[in-house]
Amino acid sequence: MDSTYQTPSGASKTTRRILAGVAALAVAASAAVAGVGLRAANAAEAESATTAGASSSAINGFRSVGYFTQWGVYGRGYQVKQIDTSGVADELTHINYAFANIHHQNLECFEANKAQGEGPNGSDGAGDAWADYGMGYTAANSVSGAADSWDQPLAGSFNQLKQLKAKHPDLKVLMSIGGWTWSKNFSLAAATDASREKLVSSCVNMFIKGNLPVIDGRGGTGAAAGVFDGFDIDWEWPGSQNGNVGNHVDEANDARNFKLLLAEFREQLDALGATTGKDYELSAFLPANPADIEDGGWNDPEIFESLDFGNVQGYDLHGAWDPALTGHQGNLYHDPADPREEARQFSADLAVKSYTDAGIDPAQLGLGLAMYGRGWTGASSSAAWGTATGAAPGQWEAGINDYDVIKNTGTGYYDADLGAAWRHDGNTWWSYDNDQSVAKKAQYIRSEGLGGAMWWDLSGDRSGALTGALWNVLGSGNPGPIEGGGPTDPTDPTDPPTDPPTDPPTDPPGEVCASDAWSSSSVYVGGNTVSHGGHEWRAKWWTQGETPGTTGEWGVWQDLGAC
Repeated sequence: MDSTYQTPSGASKTTRRILAGVAALAVAASAAVAGVGLRAANAAEAESATTAGASSSAINGFRSVGYFTQWGVYGRGYQVKQIDTSGVADELTHINYAFANIHHQNLECFEANKAQGEGPNGSDGAGDAWADYGMGYTAANSVSGAADSWDQPLAGSFNQLKQLKAKHPDLKVLMSIGGWTWSKNFSLAAATDASREKLVSSCVNMFIKGNLPVIDGRGGTGAAAGVFDGFDIDWEWPGSQNGNVGNHVDEANDARNFKLLLAEFREQLDALGATTGKDYELSAFLPANPADIEDGGWNDPEIFESLDFGNVQGYDLHGAWDPALTGHQGNLYHDPADPREEARQFSADLAVKSYTDAGIDPAQLGLGLAMYGRGWTGASSSAAWGTATGAAPGQWEAGINDYDVIKNTGTGYYDADLGAAWRHDGNTWWSYDNDQSVAKKAQYIRSEGLGGAMWWDLSGDRSGALTGALWNVLGSGNPGPIEGGGPTDPTDPTDPPTDPPTDPPTDPPGEVCASDAWSSSSVYVGGNTVSHGGHEWRAKWWTQGETPGTTGEWGVWQDLGAC
């Protein structure tokens, strides 16, 4: 593995750095007069030096980062408004929107309405522009309390996040790229100077400048401007074969190219900030498995010259991919009773120390916490590392359930020495985070000087019990190390299951329709959406009394697919 940092070559890049530096000095001068933040001026320094976490939003000096999933608006029925009405928005500093995909042909960020397919090529071209910025929201389920109009260029979750930021101006939103399912093309996109520059430019153009493609009447130039404050890089995993089946992997060069890709993101974000006067952030999802860390060069301090911060995977340390062995999926400290081979005896502390022992500033690290549990059935013993017969039944996937589903199952147990919580009902055994383990991990964040915490994912704890437990420890008292005021896709590090919890659905689940039911007496105009027969339908023009699905593709109703 080549861990030597190499600056991208080429006269065009050198010229761009010089121009960015000149622009940054001009912005700094005007910013000094206006009394606003001066980080854009730092772009004048040749390699875009960034102070660890200096730009980040913070609550009492700590970050709390929550992932919001693109597909959660369907069967889960979890929409942005619930982050606001639950009070969770007040306990977050960042929201990571999961996920953006990289196109298999042009290796760029893109938007499309194409369901996830099966097999190693299933992610090619997959995307959900409808959830991102197409779906119309009623007054009742909108953050602002105002219904979307049929002709507005931005709707969907993007518009709801924009409204959430208007109500909570210190909250930052980052577009997370990749995840377990959509990391396939990272290696190809990062392979050359030209491909890196092309990928980053496309992502900045689409999500920071907001130039969305027009799809079904939504989008257009600048439509999403102001929604996103930067990017979260979730490449699972550079240089390692432990990622999803079908991922492109270059074991010899991925680590070097990953570092260069992060530098390219940092450079282009700072160059844009030099012209806008805004601060654009860059974070990453950091693996827990020491082998994956080493293969991808994740613990190279030089990549943190590009990153504002990273969030360490503190969960998925064990799961029902070992169907016969219960055990902890998010233990803070090493469990001496763990019977697995030493290389698979993971802990959150081991993962964090893999970074800090390499010289990475703890303030640039967040500890990942789980809003879901991993479970087994056929488990007769309440103790960890007992026998089981398979994955426990799950609401969305075998072996996985949200915190809200399992929090009262059976009897609860907690080991303060390990920082591990679990539940057992005589047959099913669930490893999860509860208020006790979260409080223990919050104390760890304080004692180790970490910058905060991260949550996967917000739909698992809708009342905010876990975020509240975190802020009972971090939100008052001595402030943390982050300046800024007063904030996957999780997979098993070694043997990921075939369907980790970050997989988007192949087709939007059909349990809940987002639109109101069609009514034969109502008048609809072009762009209105309804639900009927388990499908969503969009009106092409004025209509009344025409039943969706009865007049074929030439009729007024366009079939948007199953709910």
